[in-house]
Amino acid sequence: MSGLFITLEGGDGAGKTSIIPSIKKKLEQRGYDVVTTREPGGSVIAEKIRNIILDPEHIEMDARTEALLYAAARRQHLVEIVLPALEKGKVVLCDRFIDSSLAYQGYARGIGVKEVFTMNKFAIETVMPSLTLFFDITPEKGLERISGSRERDKDRLDLENIQFHERVYEAYDQLRSKYPERIVSINADQPIENVEEEAFRKILSHIQGGEER
Repeated sequence: MSGLFITLEGGDGAGKTSIIPSIKKKLEQRGYDVVTTREPGGSVIAEKIRNIILDPEHIEMDARTEALLYAAARRQHLVEIVLPALEKGKVVLCDRFIDSSLAYQGYARGIGVKEVFTMNKFAIETVMPSLTLFFDITPEKGLERISGSRERDKDRLDLENIQFHERVYEAYDQLRSKYPERIVSINADQPIENVEEEAFRKILSHIQGGEER
């Protein structure tokens, strides 16, 4: 595959979703062919699975069921959207990937990071992003952003207590320590224009083969 697979990760309210369209536009202005997508979702079947996972009414969902649904959506999204784009040499910017499952289900839900990674290996085989941007903001500030947003509907994960989101943050902190060659931190606790510029600079450097971290 000749394309580049880049993922954006972070807790709820980190702001990564908001800046993806503008980063796509900036890269396209420089001549890059860019595909933006998200998880769970990105394709028709995966979006239907997303609706099941995030429906606030599904509070009885078992943690392992949740993890399996994420893996199923990831597989479908991968074969329909990500792999075809990479094979055509495109830059794929994906809002969440396997690290989200490791943080949310593996660590925060208590299933086990190793167990969730093994489950997802069946779905992704050998596909991993070459760069992951972690949007670093405390859970308290991230949730504060969500509560003040009129544009965003609250999903099932948004409604989890602060302790759950703190465990998610702890998990991401461990992941970036474990994979420093892939996961790069972005200071998400600053004006959105600054976050966007920092993220764009890191992505462009990576695409051009730079070593900026």
